[in-house]
Amino acid sequence: MEKVLVFGHKNPDTDTICSAIAYAELKKNLGLDAEPVRLGEVNSETQYALNYFKAEAPRLVENVGNEVQSVILVDHNERQQSADGLENVKIKEVIDHHRVANFETSDPLYFRVEPVGCTATILNKLYKENKVEIKKEIAGLMLSAIISDSLLFKSPTCTDEDVQAARELAEIAGVDAESYGLEMLKAGANVSDKTAEQLVSLDSKEFSMNENKVQIAQVNVVDPQDVLSRQSELEEVMNQQINDNGLDLFLLVITDILNNDSVGLAVGEKTTAVEKAFNVTLLNKTAELKGVVSRKKQVVPVLTEAFNSL
Repeated sequence: MEKVLVFGHKNPDTDTICSAIAYAELKKNLGLDAEPVRLGEVNSETQYALNYFKAEAPRLVENVGNEVQSVILVDHNERQQSADGLENVKIKEVIDHHRVANFETSDPLYFRVEPVGCTATILNKLYKENKVEIKKEIAGLMLSAIISDSLLFKSPTCTDEDVQAARELAEIAGVDAESYGLEMLKAGANVSDKTAEQLVSLDSKEFSMNENKVQIAQVNVVDPQDVLSRQSELEEVMNQQINDNGLDLFLLVITDILNNDSVGLAVGEKTTAVEKAFNVTLLNKTAELKGVVSRKKQVVPVLTEAFNSL
């Protein structure tokens, strides 16, 4: 039987890792030889969830074209966010909750993208549709993904479907979503042991906006000053990324998980797009982004619109 790799985007977050594990488990139950893998390092928040539910992190894969002939994508569809070697394999399925961009295939595929807050919410439906029982540890990982993507149900991306799925999964996992979720988010918000390189790369995605290359990274913290105190280090790393990858803009979104606000740190030739998008003035390359917590819903759309009108 042909093996299929299941993976999310580069610089994986909790939804990427946990959804890859959960969907590979479902596909195995349906008779497919599916293996979850990852395209980058596991962050502290995700590791907390893996440890709590006694699950192993998927193995790291550098180039999927050297491994298999077919793959399944979860939690992304844009090619610049995906695996090296993707052009040499067949994409069998995509399960995602983001915008669709820079994506085409030569063959038909199962493509499921829904406007919900988390990929794991869609997976919860797929388990039900296929009449497969969700194991306790898998339910815990799926719950962790929803809590992460929704910032414990406070993000504007969070829908009633996400909340309902989380309730169901918490019951299966045998945990209280609120108390477990807060501890998981706090684990991810501890940045004291992170290098500047890690802070700008652990949750970072590249986007194409009106022919501009834009990198948007996000880091969740309890106190934004823990990150801003290292601004000179961060700028050095971000500028190096701009030079190495030909970026027009690098925006680091530093999100306060307790107050549900963010601070943006922007470098590059097109920082005026940030000012236009959020109606702010950058001072020392930073600006407060009041009420902004979601890259998907509150950053990417307004930045895209700003670039389209520049």
